[in-house]
Amino acid sequence: MSQDKPKAAAALAYDPEKDAAPRVVAAGRGQLAEIIEKLARENNVPVYCHEELALTLTGLGAGREIPPELYRVVAEIIAWVYRTEKKLNLS
Repeated sequence: MSQDKPKAAAALAYDPEKDAAPRVVAAGRGQLAEIIEKLARENNVPVYCHEELALTLTGLGAGREIPPELYRVVAEIIAWVYRTEKKLNLS
C-alpha cells in the first residue's frame, strides 16, 4: 500500500439463500481498517489483500450489496476463500 494513502479494509458476507449478492458488512480506512483486519485474523477469517477493491468497497459503505461490476472479482475472492478453508480443514 502506498505511503500517502491510509490503509483500507472491507469485510464481505454472502448467504446465497438470503442475499442477491455479497454484502459489505464492515468497511473503513486508517485505524478502522487495521481493526477490521485484526478482528478477521483473530477470528480465523481469511484475509485477501487487494488495495483497489478495498478502496472501492469502503466507498460503498457497510450494509450495501456489491454492484454487478464487482461480481467477477468478488466471485474470484469467494472461490479463493473456499479453497483456503478447504486446505486448512485438510491439515
